[in-house]
Amino acid sequence: MRWLELLPDSSAARCRAFFTHHADFSDLTPTQYEAAYSWLGENGLLLDLHDRTAVSERVFRAALASSGTAWLPDADVLVRGPEELPDDALRAAEALGIPERDAYEQVSAVWGKVDTEARALIGSAGESALVRLIAEATDARVEHVAAHSDGFGYDIAVHSRQHPLHIEAKSTVRRGRTTFYLSRHEYGTMRRDPAWQLVFVQLTRDLDVTAIASVSAEWISPQVPQDKGPYGRWEECRLDVPPTALVSGIPRLAPLLRPGAAGLLLPGQNS
Repeated sequence: MRWLELLPDSSAARCRAFFTHHADFSDLTPTQYEAAYSWLGENGLLLDLHDRTAVSERVFRAALASSGTAWLPDADVLVRGPEELPDDALRAAEALGIPERDAYEQVSAVWGKVDTEARALIGSAGESALVRLIAEATDARVEHVAAHSDGFGYDIAVHSRQHPLHIEAKSTVRRGRTTFYLSRHEYGTMRRDPAWQLVFVQLTRDLDVTAIASVSAEWISPQVPQDKGPYGRWEECRLDVPPTALVSGIPRLAPLLRPGAAGLLLPGQNS
């Protein structure tokens, strides 16, 4: 924190002189100050030294984002209030003088940023893997439409005269939790397009596919919110899918699959 408090008005060299020769800063060694300076640089905290956000909050957020802590990706479920903050977050907040409620708000903010970035990376990986699997198992032309436009309302087009399929792929690396976000545009496409199909892709942390499942439009429809008045409109909703709503593989691909090529696309149909 001392670096960020002094750097807006002093050069790094002048700060080092303060830390080395001033008695008020002698509780840490020059090596510790240099390690802290390197950490600040690695986490982007030296890019905007005039950021008006409190120094303690900036450091706390950076520490959370860079910690690799196992609970952060699931913080929306595991940390539902200040009283559920994990011990490591509480210790960091206490060291920085941040009240528990403020620490909880910071955790929520960091989770939102991390989750958005992770969803983009994992989503792209799942879509690409699914395109490859379908292309290898069928003779249909498979097009990754989301790679060049997000306006279709689905991600993958399987072109077939008699059995076309428009797949909205939702990917996850989480185990035991089948959650996805559905946009209003995707929902509207689902309602209009009989070829639309939502497909879950389960990935490992290395982004390898381990399972595929389908969710029917009939299950999705009653789960989405409804606009209650003329001045409010939902644009995205989160749906938690129970195991009973998941159908293994993509049954609607069955007519297009080559013999023995089903694999994860239709488990149990390889004989």
